[in-house]
Amino acid sequence: MLEIIRYSDGRRDEWNSFLPNSRNGLFMFHRDYVEYHSDRFIDHSLMIYEGKQLVALLPANLEEKALASHSGLTFGGFITNREMTVPTMLEIFDQLMHYLTAQSINRLIYKCIPYIYHSIPAEEDRYALFRKGARLFRRDVTSAVLLSEKVRFQEIRRRCIKKAKSARLQVKKVDDFKSYWDILQANLAEKYGRKPVHSLPEIQYLHGKFPDNIKLFASYQGDAMLAGVVVYESKNVAHAQYIGSSEESRRIGALDAVFAYLIEEYYQDRRYFDFGISTENEGRYLNEGLIFFKEGFGARAVVHDFYEVDVR
Repeated sequence: MLEIIRYSDGRRDEWNSFLPNSRNGLFMFHRDYVEYHSDRFIDHSLMIYEGKQLVALLPANLEEKALASHSGLTFGGFITNREMTVPTMLEIFDQLMHYLTAQSINRLIYKCIPYIYHSIPAEEDRYALFRKGARLFRRDVTSAVLLSEKVRFQEIRRRCIKKAKSARLQVKKVDDFKSYWDILQANLAEKYGRKPVHSLPEIQYLHGKFPDNIKLFASYQGDAMLAGVVVYESKNVAHAQYIGSSEESRRIGALDAVFAYLIEEYYQDRRYFDFGISTENEGRYLNEGLIFFKEGFGARAVVHDFYEVDVR
């Protein structure tokens, strides 16, 4: 028999210890990460047991009469153990519908975990969503490089990398998030009129909590930081969480130098390098200039899917 229990702080250690042995658990699902912005969300994460054995987690929060998985995370559906099967997942969704009905919750908003983040195949939830009549309402496109089968960089990217070498730029792993946030904030304000999702104190806090997973790489000319990338590392994927550079630094290939170093040297032990999404307006608008830059490094499309299920 399956049992669904709402997460509480007394189950913190059990939740966190489940992640490393799951098929699709990431450090972003650790409670220290999920809860860094707990003041913004009403947490309603769930733990699913089969008898006394924990078999799945669902990071989630309440949004009026909806359960969302999770509004404060890029993605995050069911995190499952290695023994999970399709019939068990179908039963989990059946029990979830009963649970939500009892809680007077009338909608489920579900963000699938893209397959590149799975240690082994883990898409039982997609089939269960289909069986529940889920509606696909958003699809973002991220761009990822399969590092064992890299596509040759486009000529424009190779030229920019040569410029960076001629300018004697150096790429380093550093902890100077303050200098980088100045570059990133100016970059986002100029190009998109917005701020980073994380404030400087938040990213410094998260880096302090997860120093092996959150890293900053930057290109320098002498002592001057010119461009950088904040990378979120997981077992299989290095994900570019933030990309920042000034207009002037782009002329000498400062950002190209960083990505060339990450893809060709630093992350050879990962399966994928993920540049992040290039879509807006729930996937209905593609920033072609942005994706052109990412595809220039050999990145190709992987989708993030968002579903909505009516509880009945």
